[in-house]
This record gives sequence, C-alpha cells and structure tokens, in this order.
Amino acid sequence: MLETVGHSLYCHIVTQRFLLYQLLQSLDQTVCPLVPEEENYDYDLVVIGGGSGGLACAKQAVQLGAKVAVLDFVKPSPRGTKWGLGGTCVNVGCIPKKLMHQASLLGEAIHDSQPYGWKLPEPESIRHDWATLTESVQNHIKSVNWVTRVDLRDQKVEYVNGLGYFKDDHTVVAVMKNQTERELRAKHVVIAVGGRPRYPDIPGAAEYCITSDDIFSLPKAPGRTLLVGAGYIGLECAGFLKGLGYDVTVMVRSILLRGFDQQMATLVGDSMVEKGIQFHHRTRPLSVEKQADGRLLVRYETEGDAGVSTAEDVYDTVLFAIGRQAETGTLKLSNAGVITAEAGKSDKLDVNEIDQTNVPHIYAVGDVLYRKPELTPVAIHAGRIIARRLFGGSEERMDYADVATTVFTPLEYGCVGLSEEAAEAAHGKDGIEVYHAYYKPTEFFVPQRSVRYCYLKAVALREGNQRVLGLHFLGPAAGEVIQGFAAALKCGLTMQILRNTVGIHPTVAEEFTRLAITKSSGLDPTPATCCS
Repeated sequence: MLETVGHSLYCHIVTQRFLLYQLLQSLDQTVCPLVPEEENYDYDLVVIGGGSGGLACAKQAVQLGAKVAVLDFVKPSPRGTKWGLGGTCVNVGCIPKKLMHQASLLGEAIHDSQPYGWKLPEPESIRHDWATLTESVQNHIKSVNWVTRVDLRDQKVEYVNGLGYFKDDHTVVAVMKNQTERELRAKHVVIAVGGRPRYPDIPGAAEYCITSDDIFSLPKAPGRTLLVGAGYIGLECAGFLKGLGYDVTVMVRSILLRGFDQQMATLVGDSMVEKGIQFHHRTRPLSVEKQADGRLLVRYETEGDAGVSTAEDVYDTVLFAIGRQAETGTLKLSNAGVITAEAGKSDKLDVNEIDQTNVPHIYAVGDVLYRKPELTPVAIHAGRIIARRLFGGSEERMDYADVATTVFTPLEYGCVGLSEEAAEAAHGKDGIEVYHAYYKPTEFFVPQRSVRYCYLKAVALREGNQRVLGLHFLGPAAGEVIQGFAAALKCGLTMQILRNTVGIHPTVAEEFTRLAITKSSGLDPTPATCCS
C-alpha cells in the first residue's frame, strides 16, 4: 500500500514539473528568465594605482586567467615634478634613494682608498657633480618605466593612463589627460594608490620648498640644505646629501625614527652628527620666505628648558619630510560605500585579515593601508596574495608581522621584529633579555674609520630557549645582513640556535652569532679584538 502511494505521489510531482516547464517555455525568457543573468562586467579586476603593489596584483591575476586593467596617473608635485609608470618606489623612493646613497658611499670610499695604496692625482680637488648624478638616476628610472609598460603589454594587462575614482562600488571612472572620462565595470577592485608627502601649513612651504618627490630630479645642486623631519626619509636624504658634500641641517620636532627602536635611533643620530650633520632638536619651522637672491629665509622656534625661543637662518634648499598622506582624497570613496579608518577621520583604509575594505569586493594594498608597514615588498607580496585568493583558489593571508627593513643612513640601520620598547611592553621588563655588542668592521681598520656606533642587539624572551623577538643592526650593509636573519626569525629563531650557528669570518653579519653579553649583566659589550 505504501509503495503504491509513493509511486502515485512521484508521478504527480513529475507531471506538475513538466506542466510548469511547458508554461515557462511559452513565456518570453528575456522578461522572465529561468536563471538570473550574471552581472555584466568589463573586467574581472580593476586596479587603481600603478605602483609596486598594484602592478604585482594585476600581473598575478592575469597569469591566473583574469581580465585586468590598471589605472595610473601622476599628479605633479607642488614644484611641478612628475614621473612615469611604476609608483613611488621606482620613481621617487627606494630606487633613486639607494642610487644616491651608493653615490655617497663611493665618495667616502675614494678617501678610504688612499691608505690602502690607491694613488689619486689630486685628492683635495675631487668634487661631486650633481647634474651627472641626477641624469644617471633619471635615465635608469626612465628605462624601468619603459620596461614596466612593455611588461604589462606582454602580459595582457590593460594600462589606462587616467586618474581613477568610483562612480559606484563596481564602476571605476578614469579621467584621461584630455579630461574625457571612461567607465570601467569591474567584479573586483583593488585600491593601490599609495601616498604623497605632506607639507606643513605654514607660509611659503608649498610655494618654495621641496619634498622627496623632487630631490632626485632637482635641476640644480641643492647647496646648503635644511631637512625638516627626522623619519627614515628625512634622515636618508640628509645622509646622502652630506656624503655628496653639501652642508646639511636636520630639524627635529620630537624624536628620531618614530616607530623604530629608540636606542638604535639615538645611535643613528649620533653617528650622523659625527659625519658633520647638524641637528636642531625640539624645533619646528614657522615660515619660509624667498629672498631676492633666490635663497630661502626660514624662521623657526625651539622649545628649550627656559621656554620657547625663535630664530632664523638662510638655506639654498628646504626639504620637508614630515610624513605622507594616502592618495584617497580623489577616489570618491563614498560613491562605493568605502569608509576610511577611524570612522572616516583618517585618509587611510582599514582592511580585514584578507585585505578587504568594508566593501567585500573592494580590496586595498600598500601605503594606503592604516597601521601597516609602508614598504614596497609588503605591497608586492600582499598584492599577489589577493590575486591568488580571487583567481587561484588560494587561502593565503598576508602576514604583516616581523617585516624586516633598513634605513639607508650613512651608517645603515637594519631591523626585524620587535623593538626593545615593544618587547618590554608585551612581555614585561623581567620577561625579556637583551643581548648586545659593539663590533669593529675589518674594512674600517686601515682607513681608521670610526667604529664608535657599530652596534647590534637581539631582543629575546628570558625563559626557555629564549625565542628571539627582534634583531637590530647598525653598520655597513645592514640591509644585506638583516635579510637572512629575518627568515630565521620567522622560522622561530632562538638564542640557543643563534649561539650554535658558526659565523662567516671576517664579516659583520657573523656578529649576531657571537652575541653573549646581556644588558642585565652590566658587562662591557665592547670587544677587545676582532677574532675573540
């Protein structure tokens, strides 16, 4: 009986489905489709911003089968400087900075070479030519711009030389050079617009002064230069300008290298003073006025123990390095429903653990992110991970912890992991141990270069095998040194492992394997010889 009922019910359902199917077939399917049409997009992905992170994301997405467009447009700086495709790093950041740092080191090497036996015809007549340097640097940058465009073409990434903004959450509008507009419909969008240097709100700043956007292509030698700001950009520019032979002063409002280990920051500053760079501490500019001879009169105030005093001085060039702001102001984020950090009060973007903004199909990478490392390799890595998640089925997430970096001051400072202050805040003063040492680079011996500030330390947990929380190195080739140890730290490096690692002698990197003296011991961390 149950089998008969079940069979009848089955036949009834099949009959009803057939009649329903015939009814639907008789209707106009454009009016009443069986299955809703998918949204009509021009692109699987549109990337706004042609810097390192955006380009890495776009190329990775294309390699995984996506249809991709990249928008990039450079607004000139207040001084009129503009550049080609590739973003800050290639054009006005890491690459030209490292080239000018190298030029500075070569000048020092010329003087170091004489005690090693190199005979120079007239050492005192050696001078640096600014025009030759800037021409060489700009020629290299233009070659990279060209290679970048060719690479996008070869990889089938559409390059749109337009300034982008959101019309809605899936539509990006590109404003072209001739002010015409082009709409691009995208399933996913990545914001990778980076940032630009800030100017202070004081008379004459934007009219007469420059930033790091301008220094690498400055048409004439900078002469006597004032650097306002003591972050890594300000100190790096001050360092290479001094190495090239210019009179340099750094104006510091509060502390050096905010966000970095402050013992190391102090040592960096002291080493720069030893090089002849002047520092005005607790000082801020009030105005900049152009004189009849073209030089710049800077009025400033200094906070001292007896109160605030004012003074003035004249410079050929004033460079502001007081921080950067995200280029989100022209994106019309509200049209897409994207909210900036701090409930809209910040110019940067908050993202979740997979780099999504508050709008799930809109992502962000690079310097535009709130409280994330503003470093080119970070943007590149994050951009590729986004592309692999969207189009390659990956479940990877960007790890923003323990990212290594280097400040290319005359004596370089490389670090990875926690500063001593951050480690103490996280684990308590009694929960950490700091191993440290001064050392003597072999190559400094013959020219009798100062080794006073060649210093390193490892910040570790006190208990157990003493897992390393942070590594800090001040000395030559710091970037090359810290890169290898960064991988070790990510793998769970301990002081026990570090002590059991045999160093390469004689190198400066081996000094990490020789760390034995702790700060808590009170023993002198200065070595007696280079080989003991």
